[in-house]
Amino acid sequence: MLYKRSSALFKAAKDVIPGGVNSPVRAFSAVGGTPIFAKSAKGAYVYDEDGNRFIDYINSWGPMLLGHAFPPVVDAVVEKAKAGTSFGMPTALETEIAELAVSMVPNIDKIRFVNSGTEACMSAVRLARGFTKKDKIIKFAGCYHGHSDSFLIAAGSGAVTLGTPNSPGVTEGTAKDTLLAKYNDLSNVKELVEANINEIAAIIIEPVAGNMGCIPPVDGFLEGLRAICDANDILLIFDEVMTGFRLAKGGVQELKNVDADIVCFGKVVGGGLPVGAFAARDEIMNHLAPLGPVYQAGTLSGNPLAMAAGLAMLKSIDADKGLMNRLDEKTKYLHNGIADALNKNKVTHTINRIGSMISVHFSEDAVVDFDSSAKGNNETFKKFFHGMLDKGIYIAPSAFETWFITDALTYLDLNETIAAVEAIAKDL
Repeated sequence: MLYKRSSALFKAAKDVIPGGVNSPVRAFSAVGGTPIFAKSAKGAYVYDEDGNRFIDYINSWGPMLLGHAFPPVVDAVVEKAKAGTSFGMPTALETEIAELAVSMVPNIDKIRFVNSGTEACMSAVRLARGFTKKDKIIKFAGCYHGHSDSFLIAAGSGAVTLGTPNSPGVTEGTAKDTLLAKYNDLSNVKELVEANINEIAAIIIEPVAGNMGCIPPVDGFLEGLRAICDANDILLIFDEVMTGFRLAKGGVQELKNVDADIVCFGKVVGGGLPVGAFAARDEIMNHLAPLGPVYQAGTLSGNPLAMAAGLAMLKSIDADKGLMNRLDEKTKYLHNGIADALNKNKVTHTINRIGSMISVHFSEDAVVDFDSSAKGNNETFKKFFHGMLDKGIYIAPSAFETWFITDALTYLDLNETIAAVEAIAKDL
């Protein structure tokens, strides 16, 4: 495929935007080459500035569960825009989407809408600290909760060693309150808790990881975290920015029947517009201003366009009783097809899948945490990525990102994808 206009646009963008992009992974740094510039999208497809069509497995990094330009969402946004795009005042729409979200998700009484997943996770941690009156948090290596300072932490040397900043601009003071644990390793979490008795406010986790590829929790892991938190007066925060309303109507809490104390949302809940949210039971949420002492605010929080998009999306998900089964079946079909194609060509790999999230790791070992994910053959992934791109299949430009399946994908699309994998596998 030719990307002449995308290349020219990228060159121009680099003059006025750092790295030419407004989010680093878009720059193709991990895979090489020049990023393609999107012009439009519809259903399962995205079209670039050069007129190429791609079957899309990023789907705006998750929110397009029902496909691009989903008519109920588009219509809702257009109609709402005619009445005004922002008021900085309460609207009835905010209550309507809040009532629907609370009815769909187990174990929450109140929800507050913000503008991004980063903001939701940042606010959830502040709320947990204010509620427990403790300072430290535990996060997991490989889990991404946005770019708030508390989350940009690298590993320490052991259970008692605190994390260190892995981005300039994050202070040592911030890092000292963040402890880094190993995903799917309860003994490591227990060690951290025992070394920091009565100091930990919260454990925050992607209950299904999506930022080291798709990594589901092993049996008993989430249940074990719940037990540790209960025994030590620690709040359990589920970052369901990716998984909320995607893996089940009620997210991973429903899917795995494990209650979190605070849940963070984004992506699907905004129907593709910039929206985040965090939610909990009354006892916790009532600590937020103006009811309580924990401050959080946002000029565009509850923006009517975003709320209209989110409400249309959640209504569609809530009404479609067969949606989650269809998504699961399509993802399973894709998994089996890709596995067969790679096995036929003796390409070393492992595939992780849960619901409508899937990732291909070019590694012979099971991928259960960040360390095992990092063992994948990145050179093979680069060839795979560009081979797929040349055949009109758009996957994440990083080996450490999940693919997101949309209901707009047909089995013809899936077969085209599998055929592309089979053709590419001969040269891997």
